[in-house]
Amino acid sequence: MKRFLPVGAVIVALLIVLFVVRRCTSGGASAYQTAIVTRGPITQMVTATGTLNPVTNVQVGSQVSGNIQKLFADFNSQVKAGQVVAQIDPVLFQATVTQAEGDLANSQAALELAKVNAVRIQKLFTEKNSSQQDLDQANANLHQAEANVKIKQGALDKAKADLDHCTITSPVDGVVISRSVDVGQTVAASLQAPVIFQIANDLTKMQIDSNVAEADVGAVEVGQNVDFTVDAFPTRTFHGKVVQVRNAPITVQNVVTYDTVIGVDNKELKLKPGMTANVSVIIAHKDNVLQLKNAALRFRPPEAASEARPASPQGGGPRSGPGSGGQRPTGARQRTPERTVYVLSYGRPKPIQIKTGISDGIVTEVTDGVKEGDRVITAELTGPAASGSTNPFSGGRRFP
Repeated sequence: MKRFLPVGAVIVALLIVLFVVRRCTSGGASAYQTAIVTRGPITQMVTATGTLNPVTNVQVGSQVSGNIQKLFADFNSQVKAGQVVAQIDPVLFQATVTQAEGDLANSQAALELAKVNAVRIQKLFTEKNSSQQDLDQANANLHQAEANVKIKQGALDKAKADLDHCTITSPVDGVVISRSVDVGQTVAASLQAPVIFQIANDLTKMQIDSNVAEADVGAVEVGQNVDFTVDAFPTRTFHGKVVQVRNAPITVQNVVTYDTVIGVDNKELKLKPGMTANVSVIIAHKDNVLQLKNAALRFRPPEAASEARPASPQGGGPRSGPGSGGQRPTGARQRTPERTVYVLSYGRPKPIQIKTGISDGIVTEVTDGVKEGDRVITAELTGPAASGSTNPFSGGRRFP
């Protein structure tokens, strides 16, 4: 038994030494979180929001003022082109027509008298029984009577047109979306035509007017596929196509967007005018391509980050701006397909140059530089997180 005591003492001493060494070195230990380069599909999209609208939305108004006497259409009514949808009280306009007809008849009678006088004066002038002045006056009266007849005829035509406008008809086939008046209400058309109905020509064909930011509009083209959702059907994805990218800018609080029109097939009539659509315009899609997480493109070890920010000779930071004599720094703002990622080599990060393709914001396509199954560094873990022990009171891992 005494023979094994020295051996046991040596083993205990070695365990104590290993424990002390581990405790001393664990505070500065570093470990790295990695991700595997995999294969899969990638879809690059431009996101925006928009509003669903009918392709043809007609506002039916009134050209004359008066009381609404009858309504022949209501919300969701199906109407045909030329169908009467409202009637304004025509009493006053009928009276105006009657008055205009009387004025026209009076002017026509004056015209007949002027013709008879002109013929009589002409005969007397031929027989040397009338002066040239009388003949000229008779001809002038005749021309004035003819002009007066045209004036009264125009007034009658206007009165009849106003009377016809009391009957309001639908200009297109469609469905009534909204009705803005009730029977007995007075509409005033003094400055602008009041809107009585809004009629959508065909609700099976709709469009989304979406606002695409100026930074993304360069990638949007006519014919691209679009996926979108609406709050009424949160679990369903609808589809459409870009039919127009309008050139007119929309500026709101110094933010410039462009109206992108997206055609939508609405045969099921699930989509309604005015719904807010969350739009994703599919710019590019690839299947079975190498891809890595975007966190690997953002990772930089501390020594690489310090080298990227050299100090100026005066001891300050890098100079920039007009008159600094240096070039503009190029970094993340410069878009290039060549990027740098890091892999572990003998426990140290090793930079590798790769070429990238499209990205969906989470993963990025890799065209050259790595292969499937490679592990790239996405983050650095230090302190207790690197040694595998965590403080139960710290709330989790500590990151630098």
